[in-house]
Amino acid sequence: MQKEEGKNIVKMTVSGDNSETIATSPTEMIFEPILEHGVFRFDCSVEHRKAAFPSVSFKNIKDREVPVISHSVPAYTPTCVCLEEKQVVTFEFSPGTSFYGTGEVGGELERTRKRVFTWNTDAWGYGPGTTPLYQSHPWVLVVLPTGETLGVLADTTQKCEVYMNRGIIRITAPTAYPIITFGPFSSPTAVLESLSHAIGKNCFMPPKWALGYHQCRFSYMSEKRVAEIAQTFRDKKIPADVIWMDIDYMDGFRCFTFDKERFPDPSALAKYLHNNGFKAVWMLDPGIKKEEGYSAYDSGSKDDVWVKQADGKPFIGEVWPGPCVFPDYTNSKTRSWWASLVKNFISNGVDGIWNDMNEPAVFNTVTKTMPENNIHCGDDELGGVQNHSHYHNVYGTLMARSTYEGIELADKNKRPFVLTRAGFIGSQRYAATWTGDNLSTWEHLHMSISMVLQLGLSGQPLSGPDIGGFGGNATPRLFGRWMGVGAMFPFCRGHSEVATDDHEPWSFGEECEEVCRAALKRRYQLLPHFYTLFYISHTTGAPVAAPIFFADPKDSRLRTVENAFLLGPLLVYASTLNNQGSHELHHILPNGTWLRFDFEDSHPDLPTLYLRGGSIIAVAPPHLHVGEFTLSDDLTLLVSLDENGKAEGLLFEDDGDGYGYTEGRFLITNYIAEKHSSIVTVKVSKTEGGWQRPKRRVHVRLLLGGGAMLDAWGWMERLSRLLCLQKVKFQN
Repeated sequence: MQKEEGKNIVKMTVSGDNSETIATSPTEMIFEPILEHGVFRFDCSVEHRKAAFPSVSFKNIKDREVPVISHSVPAYTPTCVCLEEKQVVTFEFSPGTSFYGTGEVGGELERTRKRVFTWNTDAWGYGPGTTPLYQSHPWVLVVLPTGETLGVLADTTQKCEVYMNRGIIRITAPTAYPIITFGPFSSPTAVLESLSHAIGKNCFMPPKWALGYHQCRFSYMSEKRVAEIAQTFRDKKIPADVIWMDIDYMDGFRCFTFDKERFPDPSALAKYLHNNGFKAVWMLDPGIKKEEGYSAYDSGSKDDVWVKQADGKPFIGEVWPGPCVFPDYTNSKTRSWWASLVKNFISNGVDGIWNDMNEPAVFNTVTKTMPENNIHCGDDELGGVQNHSHYHNVYGTLMARSTYEGIELADKNKRPFVLTRAGFIGSQRYAATWTGDNLSTWEHLHMSISMVLQLGLSGQPLSGPDIGGFGGNATPRLFGRWMGVGAMFPFCRGHSEVATDDHEPWSFGEECEEVCRAALKRRYQLLPHFYTLFYISHTTGAPVAAPIFFADPKDSRLRTVENAFLLGPLLVYASTLNNQGSHELHHILPNGTWLRFDFEDSHPDLPTLYLRGGSIIAVAPPHLHVGEFTLSDDLTLLVSLDENGKAEGLLFEDDGDGYGYTEGRFLITNYIAEKHSSIVTVKVSKTEGGWQRPKRRVHVRLLLGGGAMLDAWGWMERLSRLLCLQKVKFQN
């Protein structure tokens, strides 16, 4: 952007176009406080404010429209230029500012010099520079040199370009859209908690089984093969909770059907899996085969639920079943129709649903999707009747919403589990996500860490990659290393493409199998901690997995570390290099006390674990699936004292499914530890919830550093109405 001296015009180069466009000079955007303290809405003008479409990202649409009483003013005010039909918004920050967020984008963790486009796209085999991908998050987390943090949201569903470079954020999208800022606040966690008040927290507390290991392939071709996979996990004592069914379970790729030869009795298969401690997740795509006599097509045509062409006829596009029509999820009537189909589908023993191809992907087109001039009959609260360019980026989110609501209809006593490929900021209200069709390469292993972290920084806490890579054949070392890292991600699923070699944990030889077994045992021992982190995320909006600079946002050393992350006070350091294990790398640690530990499973392919001084986390005995956990199991507390000889932590417990936790049927235990002379006392400081504490043994392990520990055992006892842990003493 260059201003001509003495003239009230600027010359601008937009979106990589070398031609210059003449526009009026940048002007400061008008603002009003909304939602809560520190949150501001900016518009180019009063007219632009009136012309903006309703928010789809906000959980409560009115929160963006209604100003609140506040005497504060924004610390950073963007400028705006309108040219032709584009609105260009610019923020300027001081040198040393770092950028993060932007959701599902490959490449480096720190986003300086990154240009991101938001247009949900089927991006098989993407690379670090590929943009756009499957999801759109026009959101930037700005960490200032002081450690203070600001969030910037371009609240538009349209195609958007976000460019970040040397203290500058420039956002370009069709007119008119508001910018929402959050902060600056004292920490990135505070910004994300404020964001969650706008877009919603992880509204579905995941069922505990969803935090176990998931095994998938495109595809397990018969119910016999599915049963073989399940039995092999149990025979080999490798923990797992979920088997997934890709599109080949269907009759000719027709959604809501089953192949009569290969999957003749899905209910019997589900019963077999349930009896062996497994859940079953099945895929549903948006493309419905255009075929009279096919019930989903007939009922949808009767209810007039399809996306239309500009001429008013249903749009027909080629996907897996052949010619397909596409439900218009922007309309409440369509969402109800889809939810009713999902409800009936669940009766086959389906535990969760996987929404794929919902960008929406369309074959045999240059754009990989439907025409932008297609017509959606959207609800007024979403923007009304609009063309596809307006609703494209939220199509997948609205499909996930419809699926979620259908599962809710099927059983009010179970928490829905939905996985979606396409999404928008706010889609965490309905679904988990994965990072799409990655490749079996070391580059993709490395990139998977940053992608999971960026999704968490963009409000999506339950995410993970296809462990081992979807496309191509992993080597034993790559697969084992990836399983070691993937077992520490919020969502943990192995998945591989058709025509690749088998990619189950035992497919790469005995050494790799043992690494996978150890990695998944780690995850299952840490499930009480994971589950607690998800409860915290569900109630506060904090991420489950976070970059290590969250431990000290002022420390510039930490801002570009890409092979480590935090799970609360637990720090995970991984190697993504073929020729080096984690123990051979230089670990940059935040200031303070960080004590290394393991589960007597140290291996070059497993990440190195640290616990922050001043922390206590809960650990369970190893199990093969979540259903084996009982409240009478021994509970282990890992204790890492700070420099003052103190530590604290909490544990959330409930039924692991259902909604009893919303009615007080849970137990939150706050533990404290304190050292006096040579004695460390561990006890319960506070409890919440209506559950009685189960009587169980407690194993306290005091970390000493360098992997060393001291052990002691105690009992949880109920004394009158006071719940406490008997004192545990450690003699030096």
